[in-house]
Amino acid sequence: GFKGNKEPDIDLNFSGDYQAKAHAYVEVIFGKGKAYRAGTIGTLAEKTAYGYVYKYYEERGIHKRRCEMERIAEGCTGVKRTTGQHPGGIIVVPHEHEIYEFTAIQHPANDMNTPIVTTHFEYHSIDHNLLKLDILGHDDPTMIRRLEDLTGVDAKTIKLDDPSVMALFHGTEILGIKPEDIGGIPLGSLGIPEFGTDFVIQMLVDTDPQSFSDLVRISGLSHGTDVWLGNAQTLIEEGKTKLSTAICCRDDIMVYLIHMGLDKEQSFTIMESVRKGKGLKPEWEEEMLAHGVPDWYIWSCKKIKYMFPKAHAAAYVMMAWRIAWFKVFKPEAYYTAYFSIRASAFSYELMCLGKERLEFNLKELQSRGKENLTAKDQDSIKDMRIVQEMYARGIEFIPIQLDKVDDKQFQIFDGKIMPALSAIDGLGEKAAEAVVEAIKDGPFLSKEDFRNRTKVSKTVVDKMAELGILGDLPETNQLSFDFLVG
Repeated sequence: GFKGNKEPDIDLNFSGDYQAKAHAYVEVIFGKGKAYRAGTIGTLAEKTAYGYVYKYYEERGIHKRRCEMERIAEGCTGVKRTTGQHPGGIIVVPHEHEIYEFTAIQHPANDMNTPIVTTHFEYHSIDHNLLKLDILGHDDPTMIRRLEDLTGVDAKTIKLDDPSVMALFHGTEILGIKPEDIGGIPLGSLGIPEFGTDFVIQMLVDTDPQSFSDLVRISGLSHGTDVWLGNAQTLIEEGKTKLSTAICCRDDIMVYLIHMGLDKEQSFTIMESVRKGKGLKPEWEEEMLAHGVPDWYIWSCKKIKYMFPKAHAAAYVMMAWRIAWFKVFKPEAYYTAYFSIRASAFSYELMCLGKERLEFNLKELQSRGKENLTAKDQDSIKDMRIVQEMYARGIEFIPIQLDKVDDKQFQIFDGKIMPALSAIDGLGEKAAEAVVEAIKDGPFLSKEDFRNRTKVSKTVVDKMAELGILGDLPETNQLSFDFLVG
């Protein structure tokens, strides 16, 4: 706020792999006993409470009418059940105070063995008294680090006005492919964080962004509620505004109103009201009209339910832009990092056995219709579309080789990509890790030896054999009698 009277809200995104270290470092910065994980309280949900009441009477052989059980369950709903922790919240205590002046502290969920200490009160009860830092885990920094490791390029040196990167948001030519090669998708932004969904791709087509700042505006529009659909989209179509003058981020409102001559404090208050979906007071509307604010602008403000801050949008777009640069100039590294970190339903069987097999599997899934697809099917389609694009750009997978494979990371060998072991359906991360550990102890003598040393199920071993990953390993360690005689 202009008078320093607004509570600060600090969110920092770290790589998910690094989040725990970042949490520990907060205590190093502020001192021991000055930083605690934000505690949460888990309460009884309505259905769970009803289940408890039902079971209580059933075990005692007491018959109660449903309405009576619902009445008792209602009294139990919302009662404290367990404690937990906010995924990224850290409560910071000023140097001159003790945590006990505000709250007791505890281990979450009564687990005395965990090193984590949380606030006893739920953080909402004390967040007006103490600062909560959000130290969040995010995939984008993990992705950037992996791309830097694979290519040796420092992501911070990537220019934010490179026309080749901007070309991704206008078409597919920069990737050397046509839309029909990738199922009719008109742009090259698939798999770019913030810009790869069908909804945002359509926004990019509608708005035709020309610069980095336009992408920041689009990020603001896509993260807001009732900011684009039925609002900015309509105004742009009707020619009442352009992308550069539409309300995209919450900051736009305050900056514009100050520019139009409204009082700074009032401009700030109006922005805060609009971004929270509370609309405009009649006296504010009069003030805005008196200063020449157009009717469409006031109409737009009244429709908004939630707005994204510009700094947040700019941070996301910077990350997305850097990842997009690697997609254009270092494609093998980009797809390798994407499949390692962002692919959530990658399947060796469905995606790595050649372009024709992939196209067939993708068409089969898409033909079912969206309403008949499970969440996993939808994730599979998302990953398959990236693989389809990769094949279209002339990049291929190579079969998994046990002496080179990694359990989690995809790798590049001679310009081709070797999938991670965990990409095999049915082989979880723990099992893949066990296989990679077992490989270090020397080559496998047979499928039986493989099973014994890795503790992997027979079904998975059979599938790996079928996919040709186990080579020509015999079933057992025993040499056949014919071989000995021969």
